Amino acid sequence: MISPFLIKDKNLFLERYPANQVNRSLQAWDSADEYLINYLNEQQLVTNKQRILVFNDSFGALSLHFTEHSLFIVTDSFISQQGLLHNAEHNHLSLAHAKLLTSLDTLPHPIDIVLYKIPKSKTLLVEQLQQLRKVVNDRTVFIAADKAKNIQTSTLKIFEKYLGTTTTSLAVKKSRLVFCQLDNDPQQLPQEDFSQNKRWYIESPKLAITNYANVFAREKLDIGARAFIDHLPTLDNKQSTVIDLGCGNGVIGLSLLAQAPDCQLHFVDESFMAVQSAKENVASNFPNSIDNCQFSVNDCLADFPANSADVVLCNPPFHQQNAMTDHIAWQMFKDSFRVLKKGGELRIVGNRQLGYHIKLKRLFGNEKLIASNQKFVILSAIKR
Repeated sequence: MISPFLIKDKNLFLERYPANQVNRSLQAWDSADEYLINYLNEQQLVTNKQRILVFNDSFGALSLHFTEHSLFIVTDSFISQQGLLHNAEHNHLSLAHAKLLTSLDTLPHPIDIVLYKIPKSKTLLVEQLQQLRKVVNDRTVFIAADKAKNIQTSTLKIFEKYLGTTTTSLAVKKSRLVFCQLDNDPQQLPQEDFSQNKRWYIESPKLAITNYANVFAREKLDIGARAFIDHLPTLDNKQSTVIDLGCGNGVIGLSLLAQAPDCQLHFVDESFMAVQSAKENVASNFPNSIDNCQFSVNDCLADFPANSADVVLCNPPFHQQNAMTDHIAWQMFKDSFRVLKKGGELRIVGNRQLGYHIKLKRLFGNEKLIASNQKFVILSAIKR
């Protein structure tokens, strides 16, 4: 759905990305975006030639208001980057003064204004604030925004700990702003590195897993992946081409490498931190297989050649940012069908109540229940 985002003298028409998603009712901006832009305009905080740093802008609602400034846009989401580019083109806006950064890039400095959409992940919040504190000073304007229900006392304590004196606005349209004075001494801050030091182990197969801050199941193996690992396909051809779609930290693909170290394995995710985690995990667990592996940040399997893969493994998400939606799973299944060779298999794990068997039967013309428990099902579909 293309939704008009009308603020003062600038009208934007924004669309969630990908533009052809099944669920067309989801809006590409929220009241927190609106509140933040209105506040900046009312307080006249943005003047000429300022360097503005924007974090976690989902589809450009914040960034596209400031394209005439020196603009730096940080996200861990490839989808968000593509959404920003799509909406900039749709609104005939130039990004000549903007630089797109991933969550793994070094932050620029100096910075005059930081506009911060609070992420769902508290570990990503801490990671970003740690990095941010190194490049700002007490003259930098810092404003964060989110739905009021998401700004808990614990959230404010994190801002207070890493940035300094923290206050909040009144709630408007169920959203709230957070202001930080950036008066903490960076030399006195805790030195944890959330992006690299979280490591855990599993025994079967024997793996050591490193997770960056924004990767799902950061603390331990999630129960869905555990169920999936126990029911992975056995490769008839040990050099089969396999895709771990939505790979996260790569634990599913790694488990397949344990049984078939010579397979050609492609790890794909839309999170920059996820793909980097998978790459490091292959390098540390199966260094002799690293040359057989590829790692891609992508919108599902966009641009992958048709009829090129023997197996796709997938643990599909059922949300995009804070929105519950099954359009990502549907896109994953359609892309898998296109990319699989004739006779190739898509094998997935999912919550029982999501009804993925209906989608697979509709798309592939067949589906098979491989295993199930009280919460999860493992399903297979063959491209005929």
